[in-house]
Amino acid sequence: MFRALGLTLLACFCTDLELASHSQILNKIPTFNNILASPSDPDDMSTSSMIDDVYQCLGAVMGTPRGPKELVSQGTVSALCQAYVNRSYGCDRALELLMGLLATAETKCWQRATPGLMAVLSRLSEEFHQAEDMTKFHLCDVLPRFVSPSPPLTRDQQGSECLCNLYRGLVSILSSKLSQSQRDPALKLAACLTQACGSDWIPADRAGSKFLALLVNLACVEIRLSLEELDPADVDGKQEVVTGCYTLIELGILECMKEEKPRLREAQKIQLVRIMEEAFGAVIHYLRQVGEQKLKDPFIFASVRILGAWLAEETSSLKQEICDLLPFLIHYAKTLFQEGDKARSPPQHVAELSGPGSPQGSVWPRDALRFLLPGLCHLTAEDRPREILISEGAPALLCQYFLHQWELLASDPETSAPPDSIEISLQTTCGVFLNLVVTAPDLVRRDSCFSSLMDALLKSLPALLPQRDRLVLAANVTTLGLMMARILGSSPALQGTPPAKDFFEAALCFLSQAHAARTDPASQCLAVTVSPAYKAAWPDLSELWFLGMQAFASCVPLFPWLPQTVLRSRWLDDLLRLLGQAAPASVDFELLTALQGVLLELARASQQCREVIVLQQGKELASRYGLAALEQCLCER
Repeated sequence: MFRALGLTLLACFCTDLELASHSQILNKIPTFNNILASPSDPDDMSTSSMIDDVYQCLGAVMGTPRGPKELVSQGTVSALCQAYVNRSYGCDRALELLMGLLATAETKCWQRATPGLMAVLSRLSEEFHQAEDMTKFHLCDVLPRFVSPSPPLTRDQQGSECLCNLYRGLVSILSSKLSQSQRDPALKLAACLTQACGSDWIPADRAGSKFLALLVNLACVEIRLSLEELDPADVDGKQEVVTGCYTLIELGILECMKEEKPRLREAQKIQLVRIMEEAFGAVIHYLRQVGEQKLKDPFIFASVRILGAWLAEETSSLKQEICDLLPFLIHYAKTLFQEGDKARSPPQHVAELSGPGSPQGSVWPRDALRFLLPGLCHLTAEDRPREILISEGAPALLCQYFLHQWELLASDPETSAPPDSIEISLQTTCGVFLNLVVTAPDLVRRDSCFSSLMDALLKSLPALLPQRDRLVLAANVTTLGLMMARILGSSPALQGTPPAKDFFEAALCFLSQAHAARTDPASQCLAVTVSPAYKAAWPDLSELWFLGMQAFASCVPLFPWLPQTVLRSRWLDDLLRLLGQAAPASVDFELLTALQGVLLELARASQQCREVIVLQQGKELASRYGLAALEQCLCER
């Protein structure tokens, strides 16, 4: 009786927010938890009244600034889970409080109460599968709070059963004729599952393939209805569901591009690409109407991000529409990049578009350009889009972006960057610049931003090369630097300055260490192969290596001091020794062509290099490997 009276008094005190955060209330949290977790008789009015008071106290505490942290740290999440799973008196209020705690401290909740939360999810997913009334649609709003990427639901049997029930429930809903109010929550739940599990929540059988195609189709229809037919002012009310649909069509893009173990048949892929093209036409239509005052709207960010995902894979369709939108995209990216330190983390529904494992705080707003980079890499290879990008100042923006990203990388060189962050952004930016260097060399000569970029490359490669886990990035920086040096040969920065010499020494180091001799088990002869340090990354950097060799050869006649750098590095001796030991059949034609290009330019540019090559039996090696141009050069007086 006294306990019940005490709880009633506490519940009264908790109506005052200041008292609800008092230490004398907070230290009663374990007591509240024990009452919720204890067996109760729903017909016992005194017990029911006590539980009502406990829920009132917990709700008040949760509404204070310190409240959620105190509740999570003192075990309230587990107690609420137990109350809900046991269907104790007031279990609906337990569910409401759980949703509130998950909304404010999701990660901490899962860390401290994973078994309890999984038990709640199991019960909810089972109810969702079995319900045949409006409960099913209500649960579409509840379930996203309990679907978390960590711990992964695919990890154990319990999680797999939850996913199976959720899949069956969504098939039941989305295969039926629905009103908008019924369809929207179901699409948002499907997007939430996709965000957490990718396509793993959908079975890899024929029925699953059919449902996946239906899901992407429905998402495309929703995007078109919302962005094409509604007034831009009315789109605001549809932002959450449209953002969820963006997640679903991103899944569609990934599945259409998948070649190994595809879930979709070829005919389904062709149909979905056509439907997605129409949806992206609607996204472009919407973005073209965006005014300056909405540039910081998170929904615009989400729309640009999903368009970037499409452009990364498909630039052959909607060509004119994309060209018309490019000025806006560059202006948008520039505006957000210049926001700089004013960056804020995006709201949850936008952060969900970042993809599993993405650092949410780093994508808004400064890094919007990151999502456009793969598409820009494709577009700068085409004449018309490239002209627009150049006229809109994209090269200067990309140079600023590269310098900023390099500062971020250099500030913590020990940190291994995740594959979707700084390192990949730098690599892709290098790819864009390589396209510009190849297709618009006059631009490189006249635009001052390329001189700034050249200076940055000269200084960055020597520091980057020792980081063996960043070999692909080193390949990009090396090749881009050499290609630009070939064009900017008269620049004062390249006339034998210490940074220039350091860069070329590092470039030589990168190029020279790519191949080594090893014994071929079959023939017992020495063969030239990719060196062990390069082997894992070779599929990603081989094209860059060959392009770098070609560019290095072009630089030799431009810089009189370069042959001496080569001689000091001992690469010439090592290379000729390698060719002398190896069996000619082990060296493929492309590699021989690249090596001959460098040897030939060194022999022509430097008498000393020519003598070293001859002393190392260069004539015999040229004859043995069929290097006719080199052999002719060495035989000339």
